[in-house]
Amino acid sequence: MDLLLLVLLLVAPVHTWLSLEDWGSGSVEGSVGEFGECVCNVYLPDTSFPADRMEVIQTTSSQLSVKVKLQINKIINLKIQLDVLLSSLSNLTARVEILESGPDKYIKLDFELLRIELREFELLVTQLKASLNSSSPAFESLYTEIRNMSLIVDQLESYDRSNLEVIRIEFTKLQRKLEKCQDDQDDFSNAEIGSCKHGGILRIGKPVISQLNADLTSSYAYGGWGKDSKPMPGSENMYWYSASSDTTVNRIIQYSDYYKLIMRQPFKIHSLYVQYSYDRRGTGNNYVVRENTMYYQFRSPFAMAKWNMTSATIEYKVVPEASTQFSYHYSANQNLDFAADESGLWVTYATAESNGTLVLGKINEQSFEVEEVWQTSIFKKSATNAFMICGVLYVTRSVDTQTEEIFYTYDTNKNEESYISIAFEKFQDFYVYLDYNPTDQRLYMFNNGYYVYYNMKFKVV
Repeated sequence: MDLLLLVLLLVAPVHTWLSLEDWGSGSVEGSVGEFGECVCNVYLPDTSFPADRMEVIQTTSSQLSVKVKLQINKIINLKIQLDVLLSSLSNLTARVEILESGPDKYIKLDFELLRIELREFELLVTQLKASLNSSSPAFESLYTEIRNMSLIVDQLESYDRSNLEVIRIEFTKLQRKLEKCQDDQDDFSNAEIGSCKHGGILRIGKPVISQLNADLTSSYAYGGWGKDSKPMPGSENMYWYSASSDTTVNRIIQYSDYYKLIMRQPFKIHSLYVQYSYDRRGTGNNYVVRENTMYYQFRSPFAMAKWNMTSATIEYKVVPEASTQFSYHYSANQNLDFAADESGLWVTYATAESNGTLVLGKINEQSFEVEEVWQTSIFKKSATNAFMICGVLYVTRSVDTQTEEIFYTYDTNKNEESYISIAFEKFQDFYVYLDYNPTDQRLYMFNNGYYVYYNMKFKVV
């Protein structure tokens, strides 16, 4: 019996030498026979190789490998898209912050572009989430950030409709004005301030309307405004204004600068009349301010007057030849017309001896006397106003309700008169004050109660 077992072990396949645990489906059973002998039953496993199953396993493994590679490539591509998304989202956040920072950064198209981009970002996040089949908190954070940015954009646009749109409209108007200013750029002075190295006026720009007078009434149609033609140190920016409902000159108001003039915030009001105290009133509206002194037509007696606003003293001088019979076309009582330019202080008037034609006189500022005169050929009542630039008298007349014309000049430097035609636009038909200021080379007009000024272009010598 023992010999039989040995033979069986020797002829058995090699794998039968393995431990029982490794035999797979093989097994050994022992029992006692009928006659008490020992019986062993050996059951060997199927020794045929499962090639068909092995082929299926290999095919499946190859297919899984391809799928894994595809998923890895997809993840890599999605990672690239995610990086681009995060970068774009960061850029979008910066743009929204710029919009929040102030109305001047606003561009109306930006709102719609931001919405489109936010929708694209949300779609991309959704695709990314579906592709990865993930519910990571990172995706929820992205969704939250996109929703928050959408709300901010909506709020900004809502704010725009109530506020920024008004700013945009005003900005458009301003832009048009700037474009117009660009078109009118050639109307600005091309001569150095204080210099007379030019050939006289070439043209006059469009009227610049500052605002209605400080009394806020168009009934104050008689008056004037402007700057000191020879300012005291520290008063270079000072403006003045005087007006009334008739030709009487009752007061003069001073402002420290243009802003204060526009805001109606004077620093000094000089009254020329105090009942039972003094009467220094004037008449007519052709005064000027020079070295903080107002030169105007005294009411009684009819004379030249100078009101020193620093010392609050007055002086007047009668001009024997001057007549009260001749005034400008637009208004009565404009008998003495004061002017100031680069060369000093002037006055124009008419005399009976000259049959009402204009006489130009140069005033000595120290003695307050007319020291030299020039006779013109212009009948004063046909003229609307006159002013001086570099010793040259310019006389105006009305063409129509919208147009004024410089039609005559008298050059005191050459003792020559000439007829010219330089038309310029009027804001409104009626005006009583027109004077040149050498400190900024502008013409100042008081036009039916409004502050108006003109820039000028000079001829190149």
